[in-house]
Amino acid sequence: MNKLDFARHLRASQTDAENRLWLHLRARRLGNLKFRRQQPIGAYVVDFFCPDRRLIVELDGGQHQDQADYDETRDAWLKSEGYAVLRYWNNEIMENLEGVLEDIGRAAGVFAETSPSPQPLSPQGRGARLSLRGELANTTPLQAPPLPLEGGGAGGEGGGLR
Repeated sequence: MNKLDFARHLRASQTDAENRLWLHLRARRLGNLKFRRQQPIGAYVVDFFCPDRRLIVELDGGQHQDQADYDETRDAWLKSEGYAVLRYWNNEIMENLEGVLEDIGRAAGVFAETSPSPQPLSPQGRGARLSLRGELANTTPLQAPPLPLEGGGAGGEGGGLR
């Protein structure tokens, strides 16, 4: 099977995590950026590719634990060709899609670094993956808490809603 046929096969048999992320990347839904899925680049087929930013997004399931050396070699070649590579575990997509999208947007230069958002999920390098549960507990809330009512609160005079 040639690379193009292989890419077509991968498009037709995407994982649930790939489908979920693709719904948010397709049709310029993220920062008006064009993404392609299962794109051949060199000897490889990458999961998602933004040609304008030379940004590659890879999703990894459990099988990638057994092929870490292959993924590192692949990422090194892609980076040597001028591509930025972001990697996420499938469960990161399923449990924190908003954080992943914000991370991709920051990497693509769509979101400002100063906006309140979850911490970056996957710094470069396989060994540096972050735990979602640990990181999200330390992030800035996206919504401010309600302001206290004047006049002493719920049972006080003249301050609460009636």
